[in-house]
Formats: sequence, structure tokens, C-alpha cells
Amino acid sequence: MTQAYITLNDGNKIPQFGIGVFQVPEGEATYSTVKNALEIGIRHIDTAHAYQNERSVGKAVKESGIPRKDVWITTKLWPSEYGEGKTSEAIDKMLKRLDTDYIDLLLLHQQFGDYIGAYKDMEKAVKDGRVKSIGLSNFESERLEEVLAIAKIPPSVLQVECHPYYQQNELKKRVEKYDTRIEAWYPIGHGDKALINEPLFTKLGQKYGKTNVQIILRWHIQEGTIVFPRSTNPVHIKENFEIFDFELTHDEMEQIRKLDSGKRFFLMTLEEQEKNLGVWTPED
Repeated sequence: MTQAYITLNDGNKIPQFGIGVFQVPEGEATYSTVKNALEIGIRHIDTAHAYQNERSVGKAVKESGIPRKDVWITTKLWPSEYGEGKTSEAIDKMLKRLDTDYIDLLLLHQQFGDYIGAYKDMEKAVKDGRVKSIGLSNFESERLEEVLAIAKIPPSVLQVECHPYYQQNELKKRVEKYDTRIEAWYPIGHGDKALINEPLFTKLGQKYGKTNVQIILRWHIQEGTIVFPRSTNPVHIKENFEIFDFELTHDEMEQIRKLDSGKRFFLMTLEEQEKNLGVWTPED
């Protein structure tokens, strides 16, 4: 199966399609999920310290037999690890958990804490070779502009909720001049039945001999969005990846764009996020 790549603003090429391991337990579940994904040709794994499964991701990548340079690992720092000096130490611990010499893409997971100090440390990690690309996750408030203002290395990626009901067009405009690419979590709307069963997707699925989910994922690919749908089912993992043998027309892409209704599935306010997410510290 053909894999699509996107050249980031730093010149690195990222596999546009990956697999996420959010809420996949550490151990056999994560190991098998990553192993199955790599076997069918997926070359991008999205994890995070907060997911508590980096060790299993690293083990699966190392034992896959695939050269490390051919597998893209994305991971994320938690706010408890933010701060100059503190973040550098956290990156070293992350490298040990993943059992790798470098991280392909490192993101700040949440927009709380000393994210400015953390970003400066990530830039230093790029210069010393521990990290290839850096970016942000869930920075949608004015804090995004705070980071952009001090960044010597512009974020290569901004990972946010993005799907046909919430297409992030305004956010794309805010980062356009930096050539920062959008990565989608909840790419199929957190499995929302109304979204997946949209008549348009059913019609297009029948036309191309694809599932509704495959139509949505193909739309993301043609929009230039980086996606990593989560599944632990080998059949679904393979099915999700089988979207590179057809192409939606310009008119079909436009029809899907018209589904944008501003509907989010993650509804927590910034204050609620800070209260619920900013105090937890993941284990080493």
C-alpha cells in the first residue's frame, strides 16, 4: 500500500497517515497494535508521555526489523515537564522510555504551565540532534501566538481536533504564514454516528467501493491534514490504511467542506482543562 508523505517547514518528511495509541494500555495491547500497523505499511506512530505506553511503542518499533529511519515516532511532553532545563531532562527520559536515539516529532501536549521555557528547550534539542521536528498540540487560544512570537524554529505541526464537522479553517489561517501543518485527532469525530453516517459519505462510499470512514480519511489526506486514527483491531487498522487507491474529485471535496458546522466533540473550556489536566503528573 502506498504511503503519502508531507514535507514540513523544517524540510523533514512526515508520513501523512499514522496510527494513534491514545488510551491503548501499556504492554501487549500497545505492542501488538504498533506491530500490526508496521506490518501493513504504516510508518507513523503517535504516542505521548501521558498515554503511559511509550515503552511498548519503542519495543515494537525496535523489534519490527524496520530501519529506525523509516519509522516516524511522534510523542508529547506533559505540562509538569515544562520549563528550561526541566524539559531537557524530560526529553532524555523520553528517549530512554522509547529506547531510541532521537524523536522524530516532539509536541507540547497542552497549553498550560511554562510552555515558553519548554519550547526553548525543544529548540535546543533540535540543535543537538535529540529531536528532528517540534510542534504544538491543543494550542488554540492566544497562547498559540505567544509561542509563535518567541519561536526561533516555527512549529512544524499543530495537533488539534479536526474532522468534517470542525475543519479548523480559522486556525489554519493563523498558522499559514509559518507553513505549520495541521494534525487531526478525532479525525472521524470520535466515532460520532451522525458524522460517519452522513448521506454524502454513504453515497461516495458506494461510488468508490469504500466505507464511510475511508471516505472521511481520504478527505483528510487530500486536504493535506496528517491523520492517525486509533484502532487496536488489525482488520480495522488495515482497512483505515486502504485509502490510497482512489481520489475524491474537486466537487466531492467541496461538498464535504460544506459539512463544516463548527461542531466539536471535545467541549471542555480552557479553565476546565487547566483544572483537570494541569495538575496530573504522568509516571516515568
